[in-house]
Amino acid sequence: MRTKRATRADRLHHGGLGPGPPLCYINSMDRRSFTKFALSGLALSFLSDSIGKAAAPEGLLPKNPPPAPVPAAPRVVSFAGKPYARLLEKAKAALDSHAHAFTLRDRIAIADFNAPSRDLRLHVVDLIGGQSSSYLVAHGRGSDPGHSGWLHSFSNEPNSLASSSGAYRTGDIYFGQHGQAMRLIGLDPTNNNAENRAIVVHGADYVSEDHIAAWGKCGRSEGCLAVARHMLPQLIGLLGPGRMVYADKITVAGA
Repeated sequence: MRTKRATRADRLHHGGLGPGPPLCYINSMDRRSFTKFALSGLALSFLSDSIGKAAAPEGLLPKNPPPAPVPAAPRVVSFAGKPYARLLEKAKAALDSHAHAFTLRDRIAIADFNAPSRDLRLHVVDLIGGQSSSYLVAHGRGSDPGHSGWLHSFSNEPNSLASSSGAYRTGDIYFGQHGQAMRLIGLDPTNNNAENRAIVVHGADYVSEDHIAAWGKCGRSEGCLAVARHMLPQLIGLLGPGRMVYADKITVAGA
């Protein structure tokens, strides 16, 4: 038989009576309180943010996005002080007239045959950055029969052994009788036999500082643009296939 004390104990155990709230009720109240307080804090956060924006001075808030920066004007490169400046202008005009033949127009090479063979007269010019590098280059023996070291004339005729003037497009790089070499395709009536004549850029022992020290000039080629062997890789690396080489000699009126 269950006593009143037992019944009261049972009821206390099940949470029906007692001085404090039942355990499950406390837990339930804790979750609701937590949710209530969390929502109150979230609302306060939104309210504070709204108050902060409303309180910010109007002049401190950007009305329009800042304008985009204006691109710098293209750099104008001048070669006016260079000894090959006049020939370079002719070369640039040829580059424009043969525009269909070139996809690479950043660098060109000019062979300035106004200068003697002892001088650095083959110039690779960066038309964008303004830098240039210069090399020794031989002319053909048919252009200098007396081996004076100066080019006297041009020829496009087969077996002339002479240098040809005009614009060339650099072609394939290959290995032949001169070792590494690069083909040249003549684009003008003054040099359009270049491929049939096997006119190329190649290295040669007779084009060097030592040869000049001994003879006062470079040796002569058979019409090719022969350069120092140790400089050939650098030159081919700067040009590569698809760029222009321009060879000429500007005759001064009255000279």
